[in-house]
Amino acid sequence: MKILVTGASGFTGAPFVRTAAAAGHHVVPLQSDLLDREGIAREVLAAEPDAVVHLAAISFVGHATPDAFYAVNVVGTTNLLDAVANLPRVPQRVLIASSANIYGNSAHSPLTEDHAPAPVNHYAASKLAMEHMARTYDHRLHLVIARPFNYTGPGQNVSFVVPKLAWHFATRAPRIELGNLDVEREFNDVQMVCDAYLHLLNYGESGATYNICSGQPYTLKHLIETLSRLTGHRPGIDVNPAFVRANEVHRLCGSPQRLNALLAKHGAKLSVPPLEDTLQRILRSYGQQEDTA
Repeated sequence: MKILVTGASGFTGAPFVRTAAAAGHHVVPLQSDLLDREGIAREVLAAEPDAVVHLAAISFVGHATPDAFYAVNVVGTTNLLDAVANLPRVPQRVLIASSANIYGNSAHSPLTEDHAPAPVNHYAASKLAMEHMARTYDHRLHLVIARPFNYTGPGQNVSFVVPKLAWHFATRAPRIELGNLDVEREFNDVQMVCDAYLHLLNYGESGATYNICSGQPYTLKHLIETLSRLTGHRPGIDVNPAFVRANEVHRLCGSPQRLNALLAKHGAKLSVPPLEDTLQRILRSYGQQEDTA
């Protein structure tokens, strides 16, 4: 199938393109800026895709310009969906990548797709607004919304916590400055997320929302201890108040039950790499061979 992909050169887009190509699909990367409405319309019409995967977004929570979240994540997505909805032949499926950050802080865990959203930052609020906007196309497009929980892997920007930590360990930096250490997250592998997206293109039910998660959270302290064990290095940890967000989401863990049930119905299963394997791949990307002692 011909898949039009936005954000094809990004951290998630690049491995997704490789995964889709390995499965025999033809991938067409969207080149236009999401805010270029006319450019997007021309590209989408020329591509005539069988499916669309929308990955392009501003995804760093600490991005300096709040307006950009809404311009790119909401208005940009609107431009894309308008162009896709106006195609002579509607794609068999349009996958929109949202975020588990829309759930915000919650006493419930693990979180299901039916949990009430409570975003606590502009990134999460823009993703929730994007979801609501996308739902206005339900009668015209076969939409599937994915909510990935935290994931990482080689190539992720060092502004994110896992690659930042891995880089410090790989280069044997004497100290690391971090924000809030009392957070708990899933740290899934980007390959797992790419595999899930491809499964949803094949099997996702129109109008449905799916958590992309393992249901296995880890504390930041566990992450640090694991990296220390893998590298044999133990840097000093400094908490920088400037890195501590007042609206930090303290625990974020999802239920994969809906996705797992969908895949089981079609005889498929999502492979979840162990955290250590993911961290070793990131360390190797920085030229660090893990300690084998």
